[in-house]
Amino acid sequence: MRQLILLRHAKAVAADEADDDFERGLAPRGREDAPVVAAALAAEGAAPEIDLVSDAKRTREKWELASISFPKPKVKYLRSLYLCAAETLMTEAEKTGADSVMIVAHNPGLHELASRFAHRSNPLEVKLRAKFPTAAGAIFARKDADSSWKLQAYVTPKTISD
Repeated sequence: MRQLILLRHAKAVAADEADDDFERGLAPRGREDAPVVAAALAAEGAAPEIDLVSDAKRTREKWELASISFPKPKVKYLRSLYLCAAETLMTEAEKTGADSVMIVAHNPGLHELASRFAHRSNPLEVKLRAKFPTAAGAIFARKDADSSWKLQAYVTPKTISD
């Protein structure tokens, strides 16, 4: 895998607006942010061959809105990505055998994984380690399996509006 794209679900409705956490859909702001962040990631070079999506309602909705910017990947909905640890995210990505994988999932796992790869002290990586807010996306790339992951882009709704 030479490109890993991490995409957090967008802003969801409040907990009391759904039967349970798994069924929380996107809030109006989330529906606005999702395609904008996806388009920015595509402009930064995100080109997934496969997209792994948590099968929770808000991540499925996020992917539906983001997919306009990524029309080519094969899509797999996985229960194992729902509120999982960073290790599970990476294991599922590696199992695909694809050169470029996008994961649409949840914190804290996404933030943990992104923080592990963003270990340098440049300003962009410091921002990513501090926060991976709703709708955020990051692109990590590496030359080969023996090289380390490097942050290529980090996009949030706020960075787009600034």
